[in-house]
Amino acid sequence: MREAETVTAGETFRRGTERRSLPPSVVKELTRQDDAKAWQGIAELVLSIIGFMTIALLFWHPLVIFGCMILIATRQQACFVIAHDAAHYRLFGRRALNEMVGRFFGMIVGISMPAYRVVHRLHHNHLYGPQDPDIPIHAGYPRGRDYLFRKLTRDLLGLTAFKTYSYFFGNPAINTEHGVSTGSRPLDDTSPRLRAAARADRWWVLGFHVTAPLVALAGGFFVEYLLLWALPLVTFLQPLLRLRAICEHGAVPDTASPLRAARTNIGQPLILWLFFPCNVNFHVEHHMYPAIPFYNLPAAHRAMRAHGLVAEAEVRDVWDTLRRVMADPAPEPAQA
Repeated sequence: MREAETVTAGETFRRGTERRSLPPSVVKELTRQDDAKAWQGIAELVLSIIGFMTIALLFWHPLVIFGCMILIATRQQACFVIAHDAAHYRLFGRRALNEMVGRFFGMIVGISMPAYRVVHRLHHNHLYGPQDPDIPIHAGYPRGRDYLFRKLTRDLLGLTAFKTYSYFFGNPAINTEHGVSTGSRPLDDTSPRLRAAARADRWWVLGFHVTAPLVALAGGFFVEYLLLWALPLVTFLQPLLRLRAICEHGAVPDTASPLRAARTNIGQPLILWLFFPCNVNFHVEHHMYPAIPFYNLPAAHRAMRAHGLVAEAEVRDVWDTLRRVMADPAPEPAQA
């Protein structure tokens, strides 16, 4: 057994349970890890970041800088997705490599991958239940275009960044609006090993983000670091994270079924590359089979379509999704 496949009690990501599912032989093939494909995705991500930073530095003009800041924020979201796959133990077959790379890509964007793993387990294992820590983000939609724009504007201004990073440090918000609550804190429902790893890793992340600006200042590139990395993290990245989460789980038709409580978004390749990096748009497939690595999710979608599962699933064009989550809320029932 490969080391990355050994997961103890209190650490598992349970797969979605449905009356119909893919044959075990197909699932086994789809969950097979390929380190070369993982490295390919990481290389594309790193080269994109370097490329956008190089363009900004070569053409140091406000419009170029502004455009590159937005594009870099989209790649910062891709770093989140890489850390997400590592949180599922699916980035690399070797556990040590999985942890090292996942922690690194989480650390540079300000999140603790082990702490996020604790939170994300609850999201998968209790999707739309009282223990789901993501309910304050995506529940209650549609709430109207104005409501969503107000939220995204606050994100863009950096007013919600602290709450976002608090979530990724293992402290999601508790929200009782619309009758939902996240229940207990994530660290209360995990193994001692995960708790210890989460608490230790937070200090590494904090240390990095204290040291990085000091190194930039000493090296004479503080402004470049601020504009091309730190500022996008707390501004442009924030609405991207919210909007993606809402597109994945907002205004879904059935919160009791993983086929319909999550959403797969399809669309033009450029739109998906910008807003749904590393195949994260295949979200129904991910919730049904969380052990499938990101590079096999398109094949999982094709397999589910071939076996008639997509017809039952929440699969929409991304523009249709946006229309749904921005629709006016349903009127309150009249009081008797």
